Amino acid sequence: MGRGDLTRREWSLVEPNLPLSGRRGGRWNDHRTVLNGILFRIRTGVPWRDLPERYGSWKTVYERHRRWSANGTWGRIRVPRPLGGRPRTRPGHISGDKAYSSRRNRRYLRRRDIKHTIPEPEDQRASRRREGKAGGRPAGFDPDRYKRRNEVERTVNRLKNSRAVATRYDKRAYVFHGTVTAAAVRLWLKP
Repeated sequence: MGRGDLTRREWSLVEPNLPLSGRRGGRWNDHRTVLNGILFRIRTGVPWRDLPERYGSWKTVYERHRRWSANGTWGRIRVPRPLGGRPRTRPGHISGDKAYSSRRNRRYLRRRDIKHTIPEPEDQRASRRREGKAGGRPAGFDPDRYKRRNEVERTVNRLKNSRAVATRYDKRAYVFHGTVTAAAVRLWLKP
């Protein structure tokens, strides 16, 4: 097992979400070997042709990654939550800076039942006060939650530790989306 390859525990979480091996055209190479090759490429950013031979043919690894990016396999992988429960597909709460404090953004989040912590800029507060009752009620704000908003920025920085994500070597948008999703799955798998 190479540095960065999936452990048994990580593989046991991912394996049930992958497609069944080779329906048409014969058997596929082992998913675990190919997946480790994809993760190696994402972590190091090497060109596909320069993948180490222990992962099999570079073309096989690239084609599997491209296919899984196109058919949504990466997006179907669900990692269990640490405290149990169903895996989430949307956030329960978001935090944002003052730049995102518009009525339109707040309305969008309310329609989708997503709680939010976004401070209201002073000019919007003054405008709301000038309008009186027609200006609406003050936006809810939790200062303790707001202090934790940098967790998202730190997570994005952790994603950018994957060289293929930081430099965007992929030409096609759907393949890059698959690369980012695979890097996120890798982060979620780590204890």
